[in-house]
Amino acid sequence: MNIPSDLLYTKDHEWVKVEDGLVTIGITDWAQSELGDIVYLELAAVGDSVEQGKTFGTIEAVKAVSDIYAAVSGTVETVNDALIETPELANQDPYGQGWMLKIRTNNLKTEMDNLLTAEAYEALIG
Repeated sequence: MNIPSDLLYTKDHEWVKVEDGLVTIGITDWAQSELGDIVYLELAAVGDSVEQGKTFGTIEAVKAVSDIYAAVSGTVETVNDALIETPELANQDPYGQGWMLKIRTNNLKTEMDNLLTAEAYEALIG
């Protein structure tokens, strides 16, 4: 299972990358493999406020429909429109082209304490 060490993770199987004051969020390789073929995504829109631990969208796969949770609180700056048009990117490249949202946050230092390192996430999924 691919768990990049330069990312942070949530217990709900989202990954987090912090760069230039923006937080990029997607689902982990483990999550996409558990879901199976992803066929549809509904995500928050640019300008929406999201709250850490609360849902910001849903992901529909052949096996199930699941909520997607915000790893941090803030305002949605960018949505990956390519992912909406080609949802299977979340299966093919979950840590690259399969990213979901970019969020501008004010509480990053506080909220980082609620995120997991790659090692802690690996222990979580066993």
